[in-house]
Amino acid sequence: MHDALLLEEPLVDVDAAPPPADAPPRRFRRARALLWRFARGLGSAIGWIFGMVSLILGLSILAALPILQFLSMGYLLESSARVARSGRLRDGVIGVRLAGRVGGTAVGVVASLIPLWLAGLYAGSAAIIDPGGSIERTWRIIRAVVWALTCLHLLAAFARGGRIRHFLWPFGNPLWVYRRLREGGLYAASRDGFWSFVGRLRLPHYFRLGLIGFLGTLAWLVLPSALLASTSRFPLLGIAGAISLAFVAPRLPFLQVRYAVEGRTSALFSFRAVRQGFGRAPWAFAFALAVLLLASVPLYLLKIEMIPREAAWLPSLVFVIFLGPAHLLVGWAYARSRRREQPRHWFFRILGRLAIVVVALFYVLVVFISQYTSWGGLWSVYEQHAFLLPVPFLNM
Repeated sequence: MHDALLLEEPLVDVDAAPPPADAPPRRFRRARALLWRFARGLGSAIGWIFGMVSLILGLSILAALPILQFLSMGYLLESSARVARSGRLRDGVIGVRLAGRVGGTAVGVVASLIPLWLAGLYAGSAAIIDPGGSIERTWRIIRAVVWALTCLHLLAAFARGGRIRHFLWPFGNPLWVYRRLREGGLYAASRDGFWSFVGRLRLPHYFRLGLIGFLGTLAWLVLPSALLASTSRFPLLGIAGAISLAFVAPRLPFLQVRYAVEGRTSALFSFRAVRQGFGRAPWAFAFALAVLLLASVPLYLLKIEMIPREAAWLPSLVFVIFLGPAHLLVGWAYARSRRREQPRHWFFRILGRLAIVVVALFYVLVVFISQYTSWGGLWSVYEQHAFLLPVPFLNM
């Protein structure tokens, strides 16, 4: 009978508290959670796209600046080296979030300077309309006040971290600065945060990689380019330069990747290692080389017309868009050769060599013709866009 009573007990705990009357149903809570996750994913995707655009523009601007060009070349070498180590193309896209941070700071600074620009514009107009009058004096005072407020706003925004929201929404900056001043350590925290962010950019590493890679590559290209440039005076020397350039050009991209992977300067002069790597992945080497050399052709076409100095970064933008992915493919081909221990069949190696010979001869032809079509003349022969600094106009 006791067992019967147990069976008749209710299966639901009657003492349990019922859910609140205003609690949303479970399906609504789940939908709200999904909507929040979607919004976070969308915001992350937008931030990544903004970072990629900032990265491309930043590399293009650096490529047009003397000395700083080595940073851009070092970034491309490091990207190809990371792909060569992992074999995944996505690993070569480095620092997108950091570039987005820098790009957001640049946008914020420009937006913060708009009031100062407007005040200066009105002050200049007042000086023309009423020189020495009360209107001009008033606008001078307004411009000085706006200048002081803008400087304080920029300092506060940088102290908070330099994110774009700190520049676009200035009303929270005074309260934050006041609170941090009361707590103490504002200068030390801002200083440490700044140098920590600069350290994450790894600028010395990229500069050293680009500088040594440039010098080692230039050592291979100086003689063939000089011989090719002497074609009009000494045709036989021009032929020798074309042959030597066709011999060196297919090996240079893989020598650069080898140097970036190993970090040794001697890796830039190891033809034997590149030849062995080609034997293990002939078609991958041929495909990557074809994409790299063909991607440099648009830059030779841009040199037909002289580019204004203030727009020098625009051809560099073309360089980054075309040759940046090509360098990633070179790293991918190098990774395929590292994963294999034995060379491929002789038939595939011969086909790969034939493809490389055709592409190399076409590239040499483009370089040779550029001295007659480019506004730079003979100098264009030395501008090997596929291997040297990522800027198409070194003599501007």
